[in-house]
Amino acid sequence: MKTNVGGIDRTLRIVAGGALVALAATGTVGLWGWIGVVPLATGLIGWCPPYALFGWNTCAVKSGG
Repeated sequence: MKTNVGGIDRTLRIVAGGALVALAATGTVGLWGWIGVVPLATGLIGWCPPYALFGWNTCAVKSGG
């Protein structure tokens, strides 16, 4: 798996996913809050299946030179 989730994208996914999981764990939101596991995992791994499917990439382009 090639990394396709860049820095700002990863940070936002980790923060939003972590917040949703924390809210679900404390009972502040319902079971739907556990969906935060998905952005949390993709942010931590740095790879997003839909991005790969559609050919999207938010990583910075590395110049060779």
